Amino acid sequence: MVRFCIEGYSLCKKPTREWIMENQRENADLLAALSDGMADAVENVGASVVRVHGRRRRSGSGVVYEPGLVLTASHVVEREEDLSVSMGDGRTLPARFAGRDPSTDLAVLRVEGLEAGAATFAEAEPRVGQLALAIGSRGRGDGPRATLGVVGSVGGPMRTWRGARVERYIQTDTTLYPGFSGGPLVDARGTVLGILTSGLGRGAVFAIPAGLARRVAGSLVERGSVKRGYLGILSQPVRLPDGSRTGLTQGGGLLVVGVESESPAGRGGLIVGDIVATLDGQPVEDTDDLLTLLVGERVGQTIPVGVVRGGELRTVEVAIGERE
Repeated sequence: MVRFCIEGYSLCKKPTREWIMENQRENADLLAALSDGMADAVENVGASVVRVHGRRRRSGSGVVYEPGLVLTASHVVEREEDLSVSMGDGRTLPARFAGRDPSTDLAVLRVEGLEAGAATFAEAEPRVGQLALAIGSRGRGDGPRATLGVVGSVGGPMRTWRGARVERYIQTDTTLYPGFSGGPLVDARGTVLGILTSGLGRGAVFAIPAGLARRVAGSLVERGSVKRGYLGILSQPVRLPDGSRTGLTQGGGLLVVGVESESPAGRGGLIVGDIVATLDGQPVEDTDDLLTLLVGERVGQTIPVGVVRGGELRTVEVAIGERE
């Protein structure tokens, strides 16, 4: 039997019919408010979601992230000519290829005459367990499509099934229907959490976090590709020897087993036997850590590299090269 107790009283009473009905109404109101909020979120971001026509068999989706610029998934844009996007009102506009980054499966298109406003991108990564909506465009004037789920995990770096490496990722249990790739993953307010893609993993739905997606998009607009650097070393992960951890936050690093001639590492003074422990103040314990740090603005810059040499922590200055 269900009973309830009134605070301050020791007597527990059987709930009345009126009390039960009132709680049912309150629960129904909360559910209706959540439902209306989700519908509003889809409607708000839906105006910024377009249909991308860039491959023969099936089109994908994209989201306006700046005026005249559409961010989508790279695998949605198989060709780099004869591109177009369809709006929610049914209009189709020609698009020009701006650039792609196969590692993050992102691409950017320029669309003249695109009047749709830019979507709002999240400043921070989502929390595991929060509600999320996957949005795709039909591009036929009958509105967007949406599926509901939760953020299952946020992490990185990750190796994809194709061998590419992704700095950060979001995994979600939202259903990715055909044509959803390139569309946004949004929260209950319609803020873009990431760009959806089916190109990173088999049997799982991933999204590139909003912050990373915007950084990649900015590089693609500026130069058509993403800067990725290199040191020019051969290395393998090792544990740091005892006594050399002063000032370090990790127990391992990368042992240098080879240095390419005339490489950034060679010119900077790295030698065989050094253990790379930090780069630009960030810990380096394996190759993925190193590759994560060798991107973006660090490329072409002279960066402090912390190495363990002879049991002591030293700093050498290395001008990061750009991988062609």
